[in-house]
Amino acid sequence: MIELVCASANGDKVAEMAEVLKGRAVLLARPAGMGEVVEDADTLTGNALLKARAVCDFAGAAALADDTGLEVDALGGAPGVWSARYAGAGASYADNVDKLLSEMRDVAWEQRTARFRSVVALGFPDGTSLTAEGVVEGTITTEPRGSGGFGYDPVFAPVEAGGLTFAELGAGAKNAISHRARALRALLELLRT
Repeated sequence: MIELVCASANGDKVAEMAEVLKGRAVLLARPAGMGEVVEDADTLTGNALLKARAVCDFAGAAALADDTGLEVDALGGAPGVWSARYAGAGASYADNVDKLLSEMRDVAWEQRTARFRSVVALGFPDGTSLTAEGVVEGTITTEPRGSGGFGYDPVFAPVEAGGLTFAELGAGAKNAISHRARALRALLELLRT
């Protein structure tokens, strides 16, 4: 089993990633004392690589990072790469959801299509890197539903979930179909080959 230093400081993401990787890779905590990595790339791939490289360089070990965006068709793909900061710097999950629902208030149900896209990146001490992507299609609901998950999970209903939001699914069901899990499984497949 490979050991990977986790670049994320988001506890919710770390827990989800550790569960998906369980039995396949050991996810080590982000190094103490490491400052924030500036995510100033204009793509998910760019931000994932920035984080993986910075943590790898700091820790001197292989590092795993991800960047995830919610792409809403009626909003021209927004919030996209800005998903975590959609309602501004320091915004809470609820702030971002509130802003999204406000902007979607007058959008008809059939036009509420969206997708979650995750890019995971591995940075290695020799300077090489790998990336993989996972996508899940769905719909933005008209109000938050469910108490599980995090971020936009209460308003994103994946096509495969029979109308339930990610927040209404249990962790196991979410990890079976989520964008992040798909990206991680694709990355593990790349490592095998």
